[in-house]
Amino acid sequence: MKVTVPYCIEAKKNEKKLTMLTAYDYPMARLLDEAGVDILLVGDSLGMVIQGKSDPLSVSVDEMVYHTRLVSRGTKRALVVGDMPFMSFQVSIQDAVVNAGRLIKEGRANAVKLEGGREISKQVKGIVNAGIPVMGHLGLTPQSLNQFGGFVVQAKSEFAIKNLIADAISLERDGAFAIVLEGMPEEAARRVTERINIPTIGIGAGKYVDGQVLVTYDMLGFSDWAPKFVKKYADFKSVIQGAVQQYIDEVQNTVFPTDEYTYQVKIDRREDPDVVEKTTEFKRTDIDDFDDLF
Repeated sequence: MKVTVPYCIEAKKNEKKLTMLTAYDYPMARLLDEAGVDILLVGDSLGMVIQGKSDPLSVSVDEMVYHTRLVSRGTKRALVVGDMPFMSFQVSIQDAVVNAGRLIKEGRANAVKLEGGREISKQVKGIVNAGIPVMGHLGLTPQSLNQFGGFVVQAKSEFAIKNLIADAISLERDGAFAIVLEGMPEEAARRVTERINIPTIGIGAGKYVDGQVLVTYDMLGFSDWAPKFVKKYADFKSVIQGAVQQYIDEVQNTVFPTDEYTYQVKIDRREDPDVVEKTTEFKRTDIDDFDDLF
């Protein structure tokens, strides 16, 4: 059964935890979808994870559309959410609706995600009124890293938590169907979750939320370093490097390929006059002394 926006909202009512992971291409999307994850987020984190940049700020709408299209192509069950990159929605309602529309129409996403609270209320309403589902994102919002002074934990004071709750209530009233809560104390995330009727999905926000999300490459151990909140469920870096090193060794020592991986086909030594004539005619355009080759 396809995961939908109503499915996500019902999951909170039924106290069923939602699972979300990032995906940026067809092969990974297909693997994660077949494994049963509920939501695939095509995050602007691809700027760091895939493109090797230090932050996501320079990721473009065109790049998001391209990667979202790849993920959508590899997905049958999961809800696909496309991230709205930096400055794709902040300037105007029109920009927000047009760019969100591109992620849906060209990228084939099922919903879009925006960072921010009350300050983007009009944009959220505009996108929702255009018939596009919106997922919110509060707390440590990476697109605001320059304002925060880096990737710093948010909502560490009572005042900040109350602001966070107000932003979450605003997003719900504006029509968002879910909110990502990132990089905050567990108590802050719990209090937000208790105050709204739409699901919260935490990343570095503790367990008192309605679901969890991680960057897939982090949880699969593709790199040496990962944030504190990441549990590594596999060590793919060692697995991949080990396999590649074995391949290099076997090629250099003529161990690979063995007969098992070789086409052992009996060559037909008979000359078909028609085939020889056509082949000769073709090759004589490039080789003057074609007959001397035989």
